[in-house]
Amino acid sequence: MDITFLLNGESVHVSDIDPTQSTLDWLRETQSLTGTKEGCNEGDCGACTVMLADESGARAVNACILFMGQLDGKSLTTVEGVVQGGKLHPVQQAMIDEHGSQCGFCTPGIVMSLATSHLTGDRNHDDVLAGNLCRCTGYAPIIRAAEKAWQEPIPEGFGVPNICLPDPGHDATRPASIEELAKAYAAQPDATLIAGATDVGLWATKQLRELDPVIFLGGVKDLQNIHVDKDEITIGAGVSIERTRTLLLDHHPHFAEMLRRFASTQVRNVATLGGNIANGSPIGDGPPPLIALGAMLTLRKGKTQRSIPLEDFFVAYGKQDRAAGEFVESVTLPRQAEGLRVYKLSKRFDQDISAVLGAFNLTVENDTITAARIAFGGMAATPKRAKAVEDALIGKPFTRATILAALPAFAQDFTPMSDMRASAEYRLKTAQNMLVRYFEEAKGNAVDVLEVTS
Repeated sequence: MDITFLLNGESVHVSDIDPTQSTLDWLRETQSLTGTKEGCNEGDCGACTVMLADESGARAVNACILFMGQLDGKSLTTVEGVVQGGKLHPVQQAMIDEHGSQCGFCTPGIVMSLATSHLTGDRNHDDVLAGNLCRCTGYAPIIRAAEKAWQEPIPEGFGVPNICLPDPGHDATRPASIEELAKAYAAQPDATLIAGATDVGLWATKQLRELDPVIFLGGVKDLQNIHVDKDEITIGAGVSIERTRTLLLDHHPHFAEMLRRFASTQVRNVATLGGNIANGSPIGDGPPPLIALGAMLTLRKGKTQRSIPLEDFFVAYGKQDRAAGEFVESVTLPRQAEGLRVYKLSKRFDQDISAVLGAFNLTVENDTITAARIAFGGMAATPKRAKAVEDALIGKPFTRATILAALPAFAQDFTPMSDMRASAEYRLKTAQNMLVRYFEEAKGNAVDVLEVTS
């Protein structure tokens, strides 16, 4: 593959490169830009954070799971490119002044996360740094450095080269439209589709798999579309989790708040909603609330489209209702659902895989439950509805007695497994507790999340 992009403001053309080589390896081994560090090599620690920009703006991403094929037509800035005219960036100077670095291994990634957010105006430092692990310093001086840097203006020229991006290449590996993608995937149905690579990237870095052939989806603008009408929202499969989170703030705030805990800022900036669905993970955070909303999935093969309820897409572990050469095009959900609540349970608050994720969407009229859609991740081999629990609730008065009487039905819906994240008994109990929490919150009562129902 031949690619052209900007590296620290300078145009770079790379010929005959492996499209799935990691950007981190290329920077360190080919360009000797060793400020970008290799830590976990799976997108968790943030030591490899760089800034990626295109016409849609700048964002912090993890270089270790960013493939070279994803750079075409974009602008890449590393920690070496943050200095402007021999002067340190305000974030760099503030990190020095506030003693925000000790061993320094994580510091370049922290600088890139904060410099990017300084450019974009995101002052939520806790969220910005949730994907940057520092084991030495502790975060107090780093936060002080961030707050001090925000008192300074954006350095002149920083980010400006992003307006001079090269034209990305387009071929069967890099389609530019939904029609080109459909044609390319129909011709090579065994190809690996690569959107954000936050999952697929680990196939290369951890499993050492050869990903050939591949089709990169980043250039397919049709997959980036969002359409909001009177009753529904349609989100293209290529829309990032971060864009999805921002969109849902005004429509499904509880869903959006859960997405704030979806991995890290670096991952949310490139991971896509369609990818979170298409990989079929039983612990993916997106599908349960979408199922609780009654979302519809649109799939495409060639020129043929079909729509199915999202819950029907997940057939069994590792198996989805998707034919060879067929891909996820979009997902459609209701514009509003006042009864939706989403609860994520994990061992730590930030950047952790769910042990259990519960989504509850109850309709209550005249203090009677007239409709219920409840879905869980982490409780079965696929994201799954709790239909026995729903049946135990519908038509009953919305009271604590009704909620408690429905709890045994969870055992009819789920036989969860035990693993490193939680035991089967713990999963079942916490799923039940989530329903109790839903009721208490709906009634406006204070909830102690440590309280058990037994």
